[in-house]
Amino acid sequence: MRYLFLIFILLSPLALASKSSIEEQRKLFLSAEKVIEKGGQPFLFNRNDGLAGYPLYPYLQYKWMLKNLDKTQKIIGFLRYYKDTRYAGLLRYKWQLYLAKNKNWAEYINQYHKTKNIKLQCYYYRAKYNTGRKSEALIGAKKLWVVGKSQPSECDPVFKALLGSKYFTREMRWQRFSAAITKGRISIAKYVQGLMDKQDQKIATFWLNVHAKPSLITNQKLLNNKQFQSGAIFAHGIDRLAKKNLDKAIKLWDQRKDQFIMPSYTVKHIEKRLAMDLAYNRDDRAYGRLSKLVKPDDVTKEWRVRTALRAQDWLAVEESIVSLSKEFKKKEKWRYWLARASEKVNKPKWADMLYSKLALERSFYGYLSAEKLNQEYQLSDTPIQVLPEMLARFKNKKDYRVVAELIEIDRPKEAERQWWYALKKLDKKQILLAAKYAEELKWKQVAIFTLAKAKYWDDIAVRFPMAYMAQVQKNAKEQQLNPAIIFGLIRRESAFNKNAMSPVGARGLMQIMPRTGQQIARELKHKWKNKAELFKPITNVKYGSYYYKKLLNRFNGHYALAAAAYNAGPHRVKRWLPVGNKLAADIWIETIPFKETRAYVSAVLTYALIYQKQLKKNVLSMKDFMRDVLPKG
Repeated sequence: MRYLFLIFILLSPLALASKSSIEEQRKLFLSAEKVIEKGGQPFLFNRNDGLAGYPLYPYLQYKWMLKNLDKTQKIIGFLRYYKDTRYAGLLRYKWQLYLAKNKNWAEYINQYHKTKNIKLQCYYYRAKYNTGRKSEALIGAKKLWVVGKSQPSECDPVFKALLGSKYFTREMRWQRFSAAITKGRISIAKYVQGLMDKQDQKIATFWLNVHAKPSLITNQKLLNNKQFQSGAIFAHGIDRLAKKNLDKAIKLWDQRKDQFIMPSYTVKHIEKRLAMDLAYNRDDRAYGRLSKLVKPDDVTKEWRVRTALRAQDWLAVEESIVSLSKEFKKKEKWRYWLARASEKVNKPKWADMLYSKLALERSFYGYLSAEKLNQEYQLSDTPIQVLPEMLARFKNKKDYRVVAELIEIDRPKEAERQWWYALKKLDKKQILLAAKYAEELKWKQVAIFTLAKAKYWDDIAVRFPMAYMAQVQKNAKEQQLNPAIIFGLIRRESAFNKNAMSPVGARGLMQIMPRTGQQIARELKHKWKNKAELFKPITNVKYGSYYYKKLLNRFNGHYALAAAAYNAGPHRVKRWLPVGNKLAADIWIETIPFKETRAYVSAVLTYALIYQKQLKKNVLSMKDFMRDVLPKG
């Protein structure tokens, strides 16, 4: 009661007869927030409460309403009045859950908006079912049941009704069983099996056995082409067998595929899978197999080029690039490889023309082309020109006043969430202003990614900031590395966000895994405290620089191999080394099996050359990066 009385005094109209300054409003906001957290009731809905014009006033009301979800009229009013704020969507979600849990089905239907959220969809069908629209509910729920994964428990009541209805069919059972076993969700497959009749259960048992032991499909007595689902089981067995014994899978598929009835999409899937596995494994048969695919997509067409590159069959490279879609042929990488092929098949003028155009680009393939022509690498720096008054008007926009105030009260994560929400409302010109504002806020990563949203690539200061210079220079000297390489790694790994954390747990500027960090600490004889140390730039840059240099030494000073190892692990890079003969580095990079690692290596090397230009120390070149890759030794 004493706390409520204090907040009444603080927020009473008499106490705030004059317009509050932003500093006073900030204090009132923080006080009111504490009251709400304790379950209190500040006076939030009075125009004279002193907070009505404060940027975070909607945020404060949102926090109060989360604790008062039974106040229907106030919530409806908030959703209407603040519909353009981030908090309207968040509140609507919480309120819908509240309505559903309290079985207020009619209001739930009124407030429901089409969504991809499965939990809300299931509540919607339950609401329909419980308000008499049972057929609509069950027909709608069918598409949620047949998936090959578990759905939220909120779906259980409507699924139970579905299973006991006329809408639950044999086809649905097999659809979900097939989806589940394909995804490897065996517990779900077995659950669906239990819903089948005895004959179908036997078929499902055999399919489960094939999943566990795919070689069973070689036995024609166990799997004959007249059995129900035999084509699907055969295809699944081939898919599984290919992981263990690709040669056997290919041989069996080619021998027996015509004996089974399978939909065309299943045949295409298996044909593509086998061809791509050969390509990933650098098998000489890959090109022929890829060439025979019916209606190949762009991914398989690209791998056809890569298999020809690996074999250094330049006529096939040229032919394969010509077969790419018009859109893909325009990509820098394929223009570069067409130039390389033209050079090899004695079309020097055509090759030089292609190289000349590419050499104007600030990119991996542009720099490779410039090296071919012995030309200078292009930086193409055209900073965004913003008048101070334009930026001032932008910063005064309601959404960005919210961002500024969240920063002021030290809510950086909430500020970033607000930033990305607000950015969706902007056109390209406004996004450019936003990027400059993010740069002013010293949000390096946010500025980089914001600029990318506008597809503007030529403001070098924004895209390639020179942050953490002291740590980079110090560790470059200690490890005898070019600082541009460290900058390139940081730019690719975290875009200069010291608090970055990947889905797998890599941390900090150079994205170091805790286990790797612990190992580095032992090698450097540092006391390892905990994984939070990796968020400290002084530690992270030291460990990352040390680790890259260690990889560089392991791979005989080859920058591209070390970069690939930093991303994918040295064990994989060792496996990817050529057998028998050396391979040109550009070919080796282009034929790395992992898309992420291909992009990573080309980015790090390109960024290093960009940073080198900014540092005005042009020591390294593409020639240094493109040493031939030696075979396994």
